[in-house]
Amino acid sequence: MAIRIDQGLSGELLLSFDYNKEYVARVRKIPGRIWDPENKYWIIPNNKKSIEIILKSFDKSLISDHTGLIVDAANNSKSSLWKQAILEKTRNKLIMKGYSSKTRKSYSGHIRRLMDFYDNDPTELTKEEIEKYLLHLLENRDSSHSYVNQAVSAVKFLYSEVLGKKGIIINFTRPKKEKRLPEILSQREIASLLNVVENIKHRAILFLTYSAGLRVGEVVRLKVSDIDSDRMLVRVEQGKGRKDRYTLLSETALEALRTYVKLYKPSKWLFPGAEADRFLTERTVQRIFEVAKKKAGIKKKATVHTLRHSFATHLLEGGVDLRYIQELLGHSNSKTTEVYTHVTKQSIRSIVSPLDNIGVGVKAKDDTMK
Repeated sequence: MAIRIDQGLSGELLLSFDYNKEYVARVRKIPGRIWDPENKYWIIPNNKKSIEIILKSFDKSLISDHTGLIVDAANNSKSSLWKQAILEKTRNKLIMKGYSSKTRKSYSGHIRRLMDFYDNDPTELTKEEIEKYLLHLLENRDSSHSYVNQAVSAVKFLYSEVLGKKGIIINFTRPKKEKRLPEILSQREIASLLNVVENIKHRAILFLTYSAGLRVGEVVRLKVSDIDSDRMLVRVEQGKGRKDRYTLLSETALEALRTYVKLYKPSKWLFPGAEADRFLTERTVQRIFEVAKKKAGIKKKATVHTLRHSFATHLLEGGVDLRYIQELLGHSNSKTTEVYTHVTKQSIRSIVSPLDNIGVGVKAKDDTMK
């Protein structure tokens, strides 16, 4: 039975095979592994321990390795060692600079892909070779402009902050950001989605996420002490951009939370994971949303982050000032919040189509040739 190993956009290993009970048991021994039911593969942390377990658990002749990392690990090649050294330096520098775990992960992934592209020490690459790689990403139809922009930032960070080569100026014009409007669920769709959730903990999570306009990373990191029922506020500690803020606590969400707390009795984290001292994973919340969305029959390409977009849009449609919405969402720039003015139905509904003003009747004569 063939075992396929690919690489995810953020550097993780994607392991897939036809269902085999014994193989599943072996994969479950890998710390941090996650099963992706939609794509039918295991997401494996890309580290030395994971690779060692894979190599010990499976016959190498059965492994179809599309990443080159397993081969590097098996042969203990020198290229693998210098790559790991640079990635370790990058990780340490990102931590010292105060970058978030998500940014650290994505930057490391971009830097590793640059090294894999040339299979060469980045200190040996010329300015032209770096720009050629970035152009390659831009020409790849699967790479969005935001993905390429992040790759540019990661590569610049590598050379200026990690390798200390500030003399290398990368004159690569960043691609324009794609102007996409966020997907929005109507209030009726939100109600139908929340109403199908029967699990008390899951209801509390989704109620709070929508009613407070939280990011998924924020809702899982809430502590019990962050809920201020006296002032009806939710404290978000160190959200995106390392900022603290307060947002709304709705009466309905509070009622759902009280039902949940009475039953589950959380101590530190409001929504603990399998282990009480760890908070729930973001992926778990995403799965909760996906199940509810499917059960509610919602066909839109919505994710759990859509609840945040919908929160902002519904507030704007309800007449709340854009500056208050900016504060609740934790946006530093008002232009970020202004995107919601383009998706509200209020302003669009006030415009009358010219077809309705020219007096054309709906009924028409049948001109079909007989």
